[in-house]
Amino acid sequence: MKRSNSHRHGQWHRRLLVAALLGSALLLSETLIAKAAEQVVLRVGDQKGGNRSLLEISGLADNLPYRIEWSEFPAAAPILEALNAGALDVGYTGDLSFLTVYAGGAPIKAIGGTRSDAKTQAILVRQDSPIKSAGDLKGKRLAGTRGGWGQFLIDATLEKAGYKLDDATFAPLGPVDAKVALLAGSVDAWAVWEPYVSYAVLKDKARVIADGDGLTPTITFIVASEAAIVAKRAAVQDFVNRLNKARLWSLDRIAEYARNTAELTKLPEDVVQSAYQAQHTSPIAIDDGVVNEVQAASDRATRYGILTKHLEVSKAVDRSFTAAIGSN
Repeated sequence: MKRSNSHRHGQWHRRLLVAALLGSALLLSETLIAKAAEQVVLRVGDQKGGNRSLLEISGLADNLPYRIEWSEFPAAAPILEALNAGALDVGYTGDLSFLTVYAGGAPIKAIGGTRSDAKTQAILVRQDSPIKSAGDLKGKRLAGTRGGWGQFLIDATLEKAGYKLDDATFAPLGPVDAKVALLAGSVDAWAVWEPYVSYAVLKDKARVIADGDGLTPTITFIVASEAAIVAKRAAVQDFVNRLNKARLWSLDRIAEYARNTAELTKLPEDVVQSAYQAQHTSPIAIDDGVVNEVQAASDRATRYGILTKHLEVSKAVDRSFTAAIGSN
């Protein structure tokens, strides 16, 4: 009898021990899962007044199931460099700038993006310039970004006007230096995009003599590293979804969005509002239409010598992150 009681007592202790161990294991498992979730950090490249402010202004930066580590850059080029080096997971840039870096073997993919009105890419001249139209650009010195929208718009505009690419001199300058050069008269014209266009027109009295209508897709891609697409897919997908929702939010509240962005960037509010109204920037699905459109621009850029080789744009994109948009 004593033996039986002792046996039952031992079983009871073992059950308690097993229950305690299971409870500890479960608690440890939950803790590890929670810590794993906490440890998902999305490293995102941004510019002042860019995606971070858009998410925060729209309220879509709240209640993130991961943490965003923002890094601010002065332009898109260093964002691409950081993505290529593995220092960022996600960033954004113009379509042709993305293709220029992708052509160099960068392990990146375009996973989403937005489209703006092509007229918001423009070639500007000073108010007192004798240049009246694209037909007057022969023999002139034209400033723009190398390997991106600026160089492409200059080449496409010259071609449309019936000129050869070497009928004008290309001056590879970033927006800040190009603006100074234009105002100083050391270049004759400047190819650029918003909000630089609105600022130059409203504040510097510059004139638009040509634009990108019918010449350029004017797509800004959300770009991710291939490593982040694999290792942080859920966070990347959520980030793309939030950006798309925030962009739609902004279209219905341009004045509010412009006011908030102006406060952050210190740009004049009328400049920002003019830029936003002109751009009408909307989220896109990366579908056959976008791929074909960017492919045509890519082929043209290769012909211009902006891209060093023919690219298959379909291999440079990941359509899965915006598949839901395309199905609507």
